Parts: sequence; structure tokens; C-alpha cells
Amino acid sequence: MQGTLWYTASVHEANARDWLAQARRGVIELCVLSLIAHAPRYGYQLATALAELGKPLASSEGTLYPLLRRLESQGLLVSEWREEDKRNKRFYRISREGKVVLKQLLSEWQSIGRSLESVLKES
Repeated sequence: MQGTLWYTASVHEANARDWLAQARRGVIELCVLSLIAHAPRYGYQLATALAELGKPLASSEGTLYPLLRRLESQGLLVSEWREEDKRNKRFYRISREGKVVLKQLLSEWQSIGRSLESVLKES
């Protein structure tokens, strides 16, 4: 019986971790688009900005750089190499399509937030 309780608890913990990871990915994507919409940035600048926003948004290079490449391949970001501090760095800026998508994502996020607040107030 106790083995079953342990298994059930670990399944619930794994499900919670999966759910949180998925939610976090969506939030980080929204944050990255928003940060880049304000000003072009390179990867390390983005990682630093996300970390400064708090631990839940802190991203490893293994998460951030594939995300940047994916957003660029989807046409939401455009990159260019620039020399800064005697080093070449890949700067990302938001594309026209990226601005449209960001606007849609922000609207949806705000709608979800309002709905979530209503649900949580009832509980």
C-alpha cells in the first residue's frame, strides 16, 4: 500500500513539473519577444534581463538559444552580427510579423490573467 502512495505522489509531482515547464516555456517566449521589441539584444543580454526579472524566468543557454533560433526560423525575429566591445555578437530584433504575434500574445495573456483571477477569487 505504501508503495502505491509513493508512486501516486511521484506521478503527481512529475505531472506538476511537466505542467510548470510547459507554462514557463510560453511565458519565457512572451518575455523574450517583449524584451526584444523594446530594443535589439544579444543572447547574454536577454539571459541577464530574464534572470533579473526573477528565478522563474531565468533561462539557461540550453533553453534560450534554441528558443531564439526557433523564433527566428518562424519569422518572428531577425538577427544580425555586430561588433561590440571588440567581439562579434548576434543581435536579435523583432520582425513585423513578430510585432503582430506579440500583440496577439499579450492580448491573450491579459485575457487569461483576468479569467484566472476570477477563478482564484472563487476558490
